[in-house]
Amino acid sequence: MSTEIEQETDRKMNHTLEILKKELEGVRTGRASAELLSPIHVDYYGASTPLSQLATITTPESQLILVTPFDKSIVGEISKTIQNSDLGLNPSADSSVIRVPVPLLTTERRKELVKHAKKLGEDNKIALRNIRREANEHLKKLEKEKQISQDEEKMAHDKIQVLTDRHVQTIDEMVKKKETDLLTV
Repeated sequence: MSTEIEQETDRKMNHTLEILKKELEGVRTGRASAELLSPIHVDYYGASTPLSQLATITTPESQLILVTPFDKSIVGEISKTIQNSDLGLNPSADSSVIRVPVPLLTTERRKELVKHAKKLGEDNKIALRNIRREANEHLKKLEKEKQISQDEEKMAHDKIQVLTDRHVQTIDEMVKKKETDLLTV
């Protein structure tokens, strides 16, 4: 019973790491990357659709993202959505493609993005601690109901703490790597 809780806790914590990975990919470094546009959703026939489902996104140069919509009629809508996003990008569109130049980051903007990355890391650490708390409460409940022994509850509690520590360390490493990427000119 306690191993099932440990496995479920590990699965939830790994999911939290995947979410952080996607969030950090969306934090802009000075280089063009298709992941930079991953948070963009375009209103397509009344439905909010991820940009990646509406267009091919490539990076032919280190400072340029090229967006080629499958449906040429939405070039303007995609361009406007990218423009209105909080990414600070200024796309230019012609009849069939959208060119999104990625400007170099100022030192001040780099520092702001580092702060943002650290905040994302902290938010995800809080999520990990909440997952740990839920698992520990579940274990205490099982122990009270005499479904597991006190020793099993204590051992499972320790294993969950080890899991939490390992995942927190991974988050710290991910944020540190992103910080290095952001501060490298």
